[in-house]
Amino acid sequence: MERRLILTWVLLLTCTTMAPCQGYYSNSKPYVPPRQKVTKLHFYFHDTVSGKNPTAIPVARPNFITAFNDTPVPFGSIYATDDPLTLGPNLTSGVIGSARGLWASTGQDVLCLVVYWDLGFTQGKFNGSSISLFSKNPVTEKEREVAVVGGRGKFRMAKGFALLKTHSADFSTGDAIVECDVTVIHH
Repeated sequence: MERRLILTWVLLLTCTTMAPCQGYYSNSKPYVPPRQKVTKLHFYFHDTVSGKNPTAIPVARPNFITAFNDTPVPFGSIYATDDPLTLGPNLTSGVIGSARGLWASTGQDVLCLVVYWDLGFTQGKFNGSSISLFSKNPVTEKEREVAVVGGRGKFRMAKGFALLKTHSADFSTGDAIVECDVTVIHH
């Protein structure tokens, strides 16, 4: 009898001290963002479609004739990437991370890609952090702007933009080295 009485009191106290359940959410509170920082990054990525060790491989390709069918990236192609990020335009300049994600050939009138990349950093101050890019990348233009739409680690809640310039490209193989100047606004 005494055990039941103790159990009843424990259950009663537990139920009265718990916050009332509102389902899967809590009451909303005003968001007070921390102070924003601006970080500028400069690096290169190496997108290699050809050779023994490609860093971009096709995962889907149209099975009929499309625009740019005579190129390595015909309209409708989707590639998975794991491109090294380096300090300079040479692979030997020091790898600082990788661009992992997807790009799709989306232009019928001009060669254009839509990219989703997670640029993860593995060296220095931003080791373990990343920024996410999602945007149109008209690769035939000299300089392109791509949107920074998020981030992890030190780049949590990131936004901003990346200016991409083709350092070198071989349109017969699809291989390219691209210079990136990124402005990241984050907390």
